[in-house]
Amino acid sequence: MIKRLQRKFVVIAAVCLLIVEFAIIGGINGVNIYQTNKNADDLLNIIIENDGRFPEFDPKGMKHDKPQDNSDSASPPESKKPDKHRGFNEETKYQTRYFVVYADSNGEITKVDTGHVAAVSSSQAIEYGKSVLDSGKTSGTSGNYRYKTGDTDKGKIIVFMDCRSDSATKNRFLLVSCAIGAAGYILVCLLIIIFSKRAIRPVVESFEKQKQFITDAGHEIKTPLAIISANTEVLEMVSEPNEWTVSIKNQITRLNGLLKELLSLAKMEEEKPALTMADFNISDAVYDAASPFTTLAETKGKKLTIDVANGLSYHGDEGAIRQLVSILTENAVKYADEDGEIIVKLFTSHNGKETDLEASNTCKEPPQGDLTKLFDRFYRDDSSRSRSKGEKKGGYGIGLSIAQAIVRSHKSKISCKAENGMMIFTAQLK
Repeated sequence: MIKRLQRKFVVIAAVCLLIVEFAIIGGINGVNIYQTNKNADDLLNIIIENDGRFPEFDPKGMKHDKPQDNSDSASPPESKKPDKHRGFNEETKYQTRYFVVYADSNGEITKVDTGHVAAVSSSQAIEYGKSVLDSGKTSGTSGNYRYKTGDTDKGKIIVFMDCRSDSATKNRFLLVSCAIGAAGYILVCLLIIIFSKRAIRPVVESFEKQKQFITDAGHEIKTPLAIISANTEVLEMVSEPNEWTVSIKNQITRLNGLLKELLSLAKMEEEKPALTMADFNISDAVYDAASPFTTLAETKGKKLTIDVANGLSYHGDEGAIRQLVSILTENAVKYADEDGEIIVKLFTSHNGKETDLEASNTCKEPPQGDLTKLFDRFYRDDSSRSRSKGEKKGGYGIGLSIAQAIVRSHKSKISCKAENGMMIFTAQLK
């Protein structure tokens, strides 16, 4: 159980970390892609606003739409406006590779400018322009180029910018961030595994104290129970047995049964329970363990059917498996509807790798909510599972907990479900 708790802690922490990693890496790359595309669009807007060319930038971050003319010293200098496109400088126009396609109002290409790019000819530029005009899009990506369209007095202007360098940068950034993220994820997971024992130490200590308390209390209570039982027998020898002595003996029997099951549960939940693993005929074991309950079912007006596939073999603790069958069968008989039916089945699963033990009983009103709670200690939903009129249900609410512990000690799974008016418990024995 401790190892299972530790594994669950590590898995939950690893999954949470993975989600955070994906969010961080995805967010960083998303921002990087958005900013790169925005910078490209800003450049395209500058070129479109200046009819297919870059404006002149002054060294102080101011730009002119036209060169200064100093021939007339008396005329005032042209007004300067701050450059709204920060981050661009005098060298930007020499670093940017682009070509321009012009079209008239009818969508016919009238001119191309490929003087700022070497990888595209005039005919290729025309093909790019036609493709964009036919698509009707105003911006996007075509091959290695990002484009944007604008309106002019004579028609349309389409500017294509070479973004291969930006794409390569984005891809490198993505690969580097993923590599760093993966390395960090592995490192943190290793640290989680190393320190997981320390993290769950308080829970482990509490669980160990609980097991020790159950064991000690069980042994301590046995002595007074034995004394009470002996005194009761003496009273019955001195005087005739009466309802009080009979009640005392019944309660002693009940307490002895409870102690036995508590000690059995504590033993099954140890890290390495003392199981004798060997190959045995599980078909015979299931039939032998379930058969004694046929008479019990009949006395309660119920029908028990045992459907066991012949000749099945299983590697496990035969005694524990027999106890598992007894617990599931007794539980089905106890909680079946009045005049109901109980079916105990043993068969090979569809994948052929497991042996399934199934105990089902009729149940018109199954428990509501999370059915896995039925495997919790001392949990009994008698209000919904008890259907027999006037029948008092016994048990201690830990039988299914013991069944679950037996199945887990064999590294297998047990589950329950309610369907078609049946309550079904299935142990998938691997």
